[in-house]
Parts: sequence; C-alpha cells; structure tokens
Amino acid sequence: MTEATGPGPKPRPRLPRQPQQARGRARAEAILAAADRILSLEGYEALTMRRIAEEAGTPVGSIYQFYPDKSAVVDALGQRYLDAFATAIDALVARAIGGELTDLVGTMVDVYAELFRSQPGGMTLWAGRHLSPELARADEASNTLIAEGLRTIVEHLTGGPGGERAERATRMVVWAANAVLHEVFKGDGEPDLETVDELKRMLNSYWEDLSERLSTARG
Repeated sequence: MTEATGPGPKPRPRLPRQPQQARGRARAEAILAAADRILSLEGYEALTMRRIAEEAGTPVGSIYQFYPDKSAVVDALGQRYLDAFATAIDALVARAIGGELTDLVGTMVDVYAELFRSQPGGMTLWAGRHLSPELARADEASNTLIAEGLRTIVEHLTGGPGGERAERATRMVVWAANAVLHEVFKGDGEPDLETVDELKRMLNSYWEDLSERLSTARG
C-alpha cells in the first residue's frame, strides 16, 4: 500500500470519459493493453502518454479523449486488475455453493496465482507502490471483498456462521496469500512455483485447523 505524501492528498484529474460505442471501447482497451505491456517490459518510468501512443499504434491526441493524463491511465489499469480479482472470488463462491469446489485451498491459490502471473503490469504498479490514494483505497476494498467471499465459502463448507473467528481467519489468508504471491511473481525471471506449492501446504494446514475449531465452537 502507498501512503500520501506532503500536507494532503494530491488533487486527482477529472474522471476519464467512458466510451459509449464499441469502436471507442476497443480503442480504450488497446490503450490500457499498451500501458500494461510497457509497465511489464519497461517499467513505470517508461510509461508516458507518447510511449503509450506508440505502443498502441494510435495518435497521442486520441488517448487524451479517454484519459486526461498518465495518472488516469494508471488508475484505470489498476482498477481493471482489481476487477479481475473480484470476478475470480465471485466465481469461486458460485462453485462452492454449487458443490463444485472440492479443493478449496488448491483451487483458490491456483486461480489467484494465474491472475498474478497474467498481470505483470499490475505487479509493477503494486511492487513499485505507484498507486494514487484512490487506487490504494480500491486495493484495500478489493482485499476486503475477497476475504468476505472466502468467508462465505468457509461458512458454507463448514455448515454455518463462523463469527469473528472466520472473519479474522479469512482476512489473514488473504494477507498471507497476497504477500507470498507478490514475492513469487514480482521478478523478471521464472516464478518459483515450488513456493506456490508451499503456500498451498501452509494454507491447507490452517484450513484443517480452522475447520476443526469452527466445528468445535458450534458443537
């Protein structure tokens, strides 16, 4: 997470215009895809409006139609990353409710590890702490949303409300998984997938213990 510097939050630019037509949406998506490639391959400092235009193959003036400055591009890209995480937890909840989630820990870690792997630009943002105050708050809200979804799954699988214990435990799982996956996927080389396996072992042990404690508390 980032912290605001100076006497107060820096003023943010106006919100980007949301394209209404398919052609405009495609162009906005191409701009964000170009920004993602630049972040992942060249780093945050290389991300300029002119460089984005070159990578996207579009006039620089067309970018300003959607994003008033670099900060707006970064915020939109960051929000897209977070939306993918929210979609993932919704899908996991649906699978659990439908009786399709037979390996909670393994499936959850695999799903989120793939998101980390497939979003190298996002890793550059979060690892470098290039977050606006708004995006940092959105990141916190995303973690809370994931923890709440995980708590829904845990309570469904264990047969009832888990109270404060389940709430605390699912927050801790999100914090732990985030920390490990950030370490695994932050580098330029091949990720250490054995560490991902170790994360599964650690969380499986915690899940078994949590299940027992929740069952004992209800009994």
